Amino acid sequence: MTDTLYGRMYLAAYDTDAGTPYDRTRTGFLLRAALLAELACLGRVADTSGEVAVTDTGSTGDPVLDLVLSRVGEHRRSWKAWVRADRAETLAAVEDRLAALGLVTVAERPAFRRAARRGVTVRHAADVRALQARLTAVLRGTGPVEGYDAVVLALGAAGRVRHLVPAADARAHQGRLDAMTGRLDAIAPGLGRAVRGLPTTMVAAQGGMGGG
Repeated sequence: MTDTLYGRMYLAAYDTDAGTPYDRTRTGFLLRAALLAELACLGRVADTSGEVAVTDTGSTGDPVLDLVLSRVGEHRRSWKAWVRADRAETLAAVEDRLAALGLVTVAERPAFRRAARRGVTVRHAADVRALQARLTAVLRGTGPVEGYDAVVLALGAAGRVRHLVPAADARAHQGRLDAMTGRLDAIAPGLGRAVRGLPTTMVAAQGGMGGG
C-alpha cells in the first residue's frame, strides 16, 4: 500500500468503521512522531543533546518528509517540541500525499464560522483492515518485529488506537510494547522519551478531553 512509515501510521490509525482517522488531533501527534522516526531511520536527523539536529538537508524524494525536514532545519528544538509542532499542516500533507498515491480521497467540508473540516475516505478499506489485523497479530506474536511495524505499534499504544492495540492487548503484551518503544531509543533517545510522554502530551493538547 505504502512503503513509508508515516503512511503506514496513518492507515493503521484510520477507523474504517467510522470512515475517518480515529481522532484527528491524536493522529496528528502520531504522524509527527512517525515522520521524525522515519527521518532518523533515513539518517536525515539525529539526536544532539536531546534536540533534533538535521544531518542531511538533501531531498528525500518524498514531499512530506521533505516538508518536515525543512521545518526541523529552521530551529533547534527538543523532540517533544517537534512532535507537538505543525500537526494540522502535517496531517493535511500526509492526506494529500496518500490521495496523490490513490490510497484515499479527500473532500473539504465547510463548517460555519470554523475552518473547513476534511472528509477522508480510504479507497480500499479491506486492505487497510488487513494491515491493521496484521499489525495486531504481530503484537500478539512472539517473533521478531520489523522496524517500521515496531514504531507503528509503539505509537499506536501511546496514542491509544484501540482498533490497532486493544486495551487488553496493551496490558497482556506490555513487555513486548516496551521493547518496541525501546527501538525508538536506539534511533534517537529523545524521541523515545517523547513517545513515552505522548499520552500526557495529547491530553494536555486536548484540554484534558478526548476527541477532535
